Parts: sequence; C-alpha cells; structure tokens
Amino acid sequence: MAVFFKKDDMKFEPHPKFDGVKIAKLAGKAQDSAIGVSILLLSKEVEIPVHTHDENFDSIYCIEGNGEIYKEGSWHPLNQGDYCLVFPQEKHGVRCGKGGELKLFIVHTPPLF
Repeated sequence: MAVFFKKDDMKFEPHPKFDGVKIAKLAGKAQDSAIGVSILLLSKEVEIPVHTHDENFDSIYCIEGNGEIYKEGSWHPLNQGDYCLVFPQEKHGVRCGKGGELKLFIVHTPPLF
C-alpha cells in the first residue's frame, strides 16, 4: 500500500511533547510497524532538547531554515540540505535559529507513533 500526500493535504498539529513545534504525521504504525515518517516545523528559537530513543533510529533531513543539531556531545550548525542519522540510545537534539522557521523531514525506525 503506497502512502501519498499532496503538499496541501499535509495537516500540521501541535507536537505532543514540544511547545513551538508542529508535526505532520505522514506514515506510522497504522501503515507499517517498521517506519514512521513526519515533517517537523520548529518556530524561531525553539529547541527540541537533547534526548535519546531506546530502540529507534532517527533520520533527520533539513528541508529549509537553519539552526543547530546536537550530536556527538556538542551543538553543530544545521542548514538546508544537511542530514543526520542518529542511532538508538545516541544523544541528539535540534534547535531553530533566529532567522525563522526550521523544517525537518524525519524518519524513525521503528516508528514512534
């Protein structure tokens, strides 16, 4: 079963854990137990704090905007076109810069939702 969304059909809702973050859930446990796909929108100067996932890989691609990503013990610049693969139990976080919104394409395996 293919999952297809037109850009205008993607519904963003407040993230259940992080203020200032919106999420469009594109695929998850309802479609398959192996993968979860979403787009995150972080408002200006919003941070998803450093955290880990016990069993999930976290694939993060920056669609637009700029900010910083926490990996390997420190914060690094994150810009449009940058990509980071985070392994289970690895500390990571993301924060939006001062210039505006940060849009991220996220893949979790197994899915979080």
